[in-house]
Amino acid sequence: MTKPAVGRRAFLRTGAAALGSIWVGGNLEGVVQNVNTNSKPSELRITDMRIAVLGRAPMTCPLIRIDTNQGIYGLGEVRDGASKTYALILKSRVLGENPCEVDRLFRKIKQFGGHSRQAGGVCGIEMALWDLAGKAYGVPVYQMLGGKYRDRIRCYADTTESHDPKIYGERLKKRAEQGFTWLKMDLGMDLMQDVPGTITHAEGTDIRQRARIPHPFTGTELTPKGIEIMSDFVGQVREQVGMEIPLAADHFGHIGVNSCIRLGKALEKWNLAWLEDMVPWQYTDLWKEITDAVNIPTLTGEDIYLKEPFEELCRKHAIDIIHPDLATAGGILETHKIGDMAEEYGVPMAMHFAGSPVSCFANVHCAAATENFLVLENHSVDVPWWNDLVDGVEKPIVNHGFVTVPEKPGLGITLNDEAMKQHLREPGYFEPTPEWDKERSWDRLWS
Repeated sequence: MTKPAVGRRAFLRTGAAALGSIWVGGNLEGVVQNVNTNSKPSELRITDMRIAVLGRAPMTCPLIRIDTNQGIYGLGEVRDGASKTYALILKSRVLGENPCEVDRLFRKIKQFGGHSRQAGGVCGIEMALWDLAGKAYGVPVYQMLGGKYRDRIRCYADTTESHDPKIYGERLKKRAEQGFTWLKMDLGMDLMQDVPGTITHAEGTDIRQRARIPHPFTGTELTPKGIEIMSDFVGQVREQVGMEIPLAADHFGHIGVNSCIRLGKALEKWNLAWLEDMVPWQYTDLWKEITDAVNIPTLTGEDIYLKEPFEELCRKHAIDIIHPDLATAGGILETHKIGDMAEEYGVPMAMHFAGSPVSCFANVHCAAATENFLVLENHSVDVPWWNDLVDGVEKPIVNHGFVTVPEKPGLGITLNDEAMKQHLREPGYFEPTPEWDKERSWDRLWS
C-alpha cells in the first residue's frame, strides 16, 4: 500500500512549524544567525596563518593553521626537519584568497618549493587548504580526490636497529605480532665499520664524511667479505620473521654503483620487498643500471618535488616502485597525480612519511584515493603520546598495522590543544604572525 502524498496545506503547516523553531526576532536576519555559514564556500576567505612547532626528537614538525572569515580553519604540516619560515614566507600570498581554490593557489605558490625539505611550506599549506575545503563542503578529503579504493591504509613501521641479527630479527618479529603485514629494516655498512677486509675506501675518511658526498663520488666499495656479512645478516633476520612477510631494506651507505649491484644480487635469495635509495634519486641512468641488474624491486623518491622527476624515473623504468613523501612531493593532490601517472607505467606507489598525525592523515586520504598504493611508512608507533595529539579518529591511530580512513569533513581530525602544548619544541602556540602579512617580491616567472 502506497503512502498518500503530503498535501500542500500539510506541508506548509509542517514547514512553518520547522521554520518557526529557528525564527528569531521575526525577521530574516534572525534566521541567518542560526545558519551554518560554513555552507558558503564561495565567500570563504583566508584571514590568518599561524604556526606551532611540535618537537619529536630527533624531528621538528611545524604545524600550520590557516584561519578564515567563517570561523573554520585548516591544518597542515611542514615536513619534519624543515624550517617554519618555508611556510611563513608564503602567508602574504594566500591572505584574502578562497582556500577552496586549492589547485589555483598551489600553482601560485609551488615555485617557492624545492626538492627535499625546501618544499615543506608549499606542501604544508596545500594540506591545510584541502582540510579547509573539505570542511567548507562537508566532505572528507579523499572524496574530493574522486573517492576511495580502500577503507584502511596498510602501514609499515621503523624498528630500532641492532647489530645483532637475532635481536633485530626479534624486534621485527614483534612488529608482525603487533599486526604489521609489511616490515622494513636498515641494512648499512656500519655493521662492518670495525671488521677488517669488508670495506674498501681511502685512508683518513670515515662514515660521517662519506654521508655528505653523493654515492658515486665517495670511492667506497664493499668487498666480497663485506657483502657476505650483510647477506648473512639478512638471512638471520629472515629466519626470525619468515619468508612470507614483505621485508624491505634501506640505508646501505654511500657506496658505489658496482657495490650496489653486487650487494643486490647477494640479497636476491632473501626475496626483499625493495632496496631503497641505493643511490641519489637524480641519477636516473644509474638507477636503471641497478634495476636492470638486480632481481629485487628498487625504490626511491622521498626527496623529489613535483610529478615531472617521478615521470622520468617511471618512463625509463629506472625503478620498480616510487616512494614520494607527500610533505615534499607537492602535497595531497600532486602526490595523487604522481600515483596516477606511475600507474600508467605499471609502477606501484609506496609512501614515505615521518611526522605528526596531521601529516599522517593527509597521507591516509591520498593513499585511500590512489589505486596503485602499496604501503605507508610510520615512524611513531613507539611514541606513547603521538596518538594523543589529535581527536576525532579511532585510537590507536595505527591499529594492528592499519589506519582507518576518516569519514569526517576535511582531514577528519581536530587538535588536542593540551597534548600539543606539552610537546612543543618552541614557545608559543599558534600565535599571531602579523610580521609576515606584507612579505612581497616579484614572483612572476616569465616576462
